[in-house]
Amino acid sequence: MEAAIIIAILILFIIWRKLPTKGIKAITAEQLKTVLTEKDKVFVDVRTSGEYKGRHIAQFNNIPLGSDLSKLPKDKEIVVICQSGMRSNQACKQLMKLGYDKVTNVRGGMNAWRG
Repeated sequence: MEAAIIIAILILFIIWRKLPTKGIKAITAEQLKTVLTEKDKVFVDVRTSGEYKGRHIAQFNNIPLGSDLSKLPKDKEIVVICQSGMRSNQACKQLMKLGYDKVTNVRGGMNAWRG
């Protein structure tokens, strides 16, 4: 019985982590392809510099998670990517706390990118 409760809690936690955060727009890697040329967006890759050097999308600037994100322009939409979508979601939450209101997370991150 205890094991079932623990498993249920773990499942709920995983589902909760996957839900989009209020105020943060989420797009798929496929949808990302359609906005990469838009000039009103800033593209940020929050993976480590090693991950970024290994494989990245040309339009994305590497600003690893934990760096100062407050220097990004507030008048443009910030599109954030990482390896799986988890770190980029964290970065999006940080941006929202800093007063950014146009923040987009790429769900599935580089794992989902086929470009």
